[in-house]
Parts: sequence; structure tokens; C-alpha cells
Amino acid sequence: MHSRRRQRKNASAMRLVGRQLARFRETAGLTQRELANTFNLAEETVASIEQGRRPLKPDLAERFDDRLDTKGALSVAVEHMPEVDLIPAWAEEYMDLEREALTLCFYANQTLPGLLQTEAYATAVFRSRVPAFSENEVEAQAAARLARHSILRREQPPNLSFIIWEAVLRDRLGGVTTYAEQVRHLLACSGLAGVTLQIMPLGRESHAALDGPFVLLETPDHQRLGYSETQRGSQLVSDQDEVSILSQKYAMLRTQALNAEDSRALLNRLLGEQ
Repeated sequence: MHSRRRQRKNASAMRLVGRQLARFRETAGLTQRELANTFNLAEETVASIEQGRRPLKPDLAERFDDRLDTKGALSVAVEHMPEVDLIPAWAEEYMDLEREALTLCFYANQTLPGLLQTEAYATAVFRSRVPAFSENEVEAQAAARLARHSILRREQPPNLSFIIWEAVLRDRLGGVTTYAEQVRHLLACSGLAGVTLQIMPLGRESHAALDGPFVLLETPDHQRLGYSETQRGSQLVSDQDEVSILSQKYAMLRTQALNAEDSRALLNRLLGEQ
């Protein structure tokens, strides 16, 4: 996932719709928190829309129009946005959602989840990119990834579940020293409150997620979403039937993976093999 902010053609249109929402809300004499509470949303959700960082979805636009008595103005604005505006920059939107999520569940079978990566490991990941990043780009990407770790230090951190395929832990990205540091870091993270780390062992005869890695999250307004990446893109999944399928996969993975205690024991064994 590219953490670098991208210039988007839809940015100005999203800001315009956001400013319209802010003006209508203020005219109605409501704060962001009051409007959010009306629809059981997080205050940050309203703030993100008003600042043009998150697209206003058609169903929510209709609800805002009804509450703010705007005669359908927001719905019309959303309906007639340029086509590019109907295709959100998924990676950027995902990171906004990740920062405020109540729960996050990761299945990883290629590299370690970004929230668990050390600086040296993240640097090795970005140095492996083809086509290659410049050293300045590698440093910027790694720094942006480490900045996401602030989620673990939130006053009320999310509940975090990680399932990692053992093959990822057998790789030596960055060399032996980087590898040993990373395994020690995983052991430390696995002891944090609210964090569950499980390893999917090699040699199994069944596997619930052969289609690849994915993330499940729950937003402050209790919306459940999925997120997946491919070689050349990424997708935020909001369709509840599709999210249900991912949730079923994750539930099965948790039964197929080693439990938390056995996973820590495996990490200690791997560390001892160095």
C-alpha cells in the first residue's frame, strides 16, 4: 500500500461538497459532533467529509439533506460529481479509516503488516520494490509507514488481531540482524493489551485464505469494511455480502492458525535459530 499522498483530480470537488455540508450544518446551528450523533457517526467522519478527505456517499447525503432541510442539494452534488470522483483513492481512504478504527484484523502472507514492521524491515520492504525507489523515496515511504504506529499508542487503541503465514517469518528481508530485531519486535507487540498475534503454520492440509491477504475493520460508527491489495491496486470493500465472506474466512483462519501462546513459542524458536 502506498502511503504517499497523491494529487487527485477529485480533491477540489470533494472539498467543495465538504464546504457545502459545513455551511448547511452551521446554518442549521449544529456542531460536527451534534450532526454526527444524530446519525450515530463518529465526529471525525463528519470532519473528514467537510475537509474533503473522505467522499460523501449518496445514502448519507440523502440523510444529511433531510436533517438539514437542504432540498436535496447535497444529493444532487454527489450525483453529478465527475466520474473520477466516484472512484475514491482506496489506499488513502483506508488509512483514514485505519487511524480511527475500533477493531482491525489482518491476514498477511507476503510481508508483515505495516503496523508491526520495524524501521529496518520497512526499509528493506521498500528497497525490494521493482521498479526501484530512490533512497529518498525509500526513507519517505518507511517514515510514513512508521508514523502509522501511532495507532498503537492511541489513548483508546483498537483491538488488533494479526494472522501471519509462517513463510513470511522465514524470509530474511534486510538480513539476519534486521530479521532478529523484527522477530523480537513481534514478540513485544504480541504482549500489548488488545493485540492478538497468531501464526498460520507451514505444512497444513487446508487453508481458508488462499486468495491472498486482506484486512477487516470496524469504524467508530460500527460499519464493517474489508480491504485487499493486489500487485497493481487496492480495493476497499463495503458490500456487506462481500465483507461477510471475508469475515467467514478470517474466523476459519483463527481456528487453523496456532493459538497466541503457541505462536509466541514459535517466534522464540525462530529467534533461537539465529
